[in-house]
Amino acid sequence: MESHVRRSVENGHTAMPRQPLRVDFVEGTSPSMRSVEAIMREVAQSEVPVLLLAERGVGKKATARRVHDLSRRGKQTFRVISCAQLGPEKFEDSAEPADLIGAGTVFLEELAELSAEGQAWLLRALTKGNGNGSRAHGLARLISGSACDLEAEVRAGNLREDLYYRISGVCLRLPPLRQRREDIPVLMEHFLRKYGRDFQRAVPGLSEETHRLFQEYSWPGNVRELENAAKAIVALGDERVAMGGLRAMLLRPDVGTNGVRVSLKQVARAASREAEKEIILRALTRTRWNRRRAAQELQISYKALLYKLKQMGCSEYGAT
Repeated sequence: MESHVRRSVENGHTAMPRQPLRVDFVEGTSPSMRSVEAIMREVAQSEVPVLLLAERGVGKKATARRVHDLSRRGKQTFRVISCAQLGPEKFEDSAEPADLIGAGTVFLEELAELSAEGQAWLLRALTKGNGNGSRAHGLARLISGSACDLEAEVRAGNLREDLYYRISGVCLRLPPLRQRREDIPVLMEHFLRKYGRDFQRAVPGLSEETHRLFQEYSWPGNVRELENAAKAIVALGDERVAMGGLRAMLLRPDVGTNGVRVSLKQVARAASREAEKEIILRALTRTRWNRRRAAQELQISYKALLYKLKQMGCSEYGAT
């Protein structure tokens, strides 16, 4: 049985849900990212488990891949396991954690979404493979990621404390894009070039107005949202058309359609929308992006929350 599992892993034939592995890590220029990158280089040289904490869209997967590439396992396999997609059949007592065996690195995506059965299964796997010789191949390097406060999840009884301490040898918090605005130009240039290659189009230059809008926008979707903006600009081949569909244009208090200055009432509305957005995002973070729980906490209907998320461009995120 175990030899069959090992052969399956070596041949790449396992049933564990995976995400696409095409991820980009772009070195930043901001002080916060320079500090993060220094820690990444240090932890890459060890085998200690790493926990990445960050809002959704910040780039936890790209960061995990970067740590893997910098490590001595860098030429080996990098695998992504989505904890939300692990089915109950994986958690039977007889099931071997095949994707955790062998060389390379495994990134556990959104650990807080792992069920109680899944947590027990993962803890069992980590205990069995803890260097006691029970498996010839041992465990892969483990990196975990979460968009919520795992210590709070432990206190709430949603996450096993023993599992939390096993996966958080080094805890690294990644700053959201709004806290590292110095990195926006280099990130945008990277994504424009990336999609220029993908779409076989010339890399467009951006106007000063667009650069200014990008600097002043709050980016609730973080780096993922910035990448989507770059993709739209390249795909449409027209900066003005693309920007017309981006909500950054709607958040400028002193610019309306055709350059006409807006009224004080419109400025107040824009400020109100921004405040409302921040409150909604905080509620979603506290509830692990469970939209129904967030709606209850915000004391609004579920449909009202879905409508507001659609307005924010975040309708595809979260669980019901």
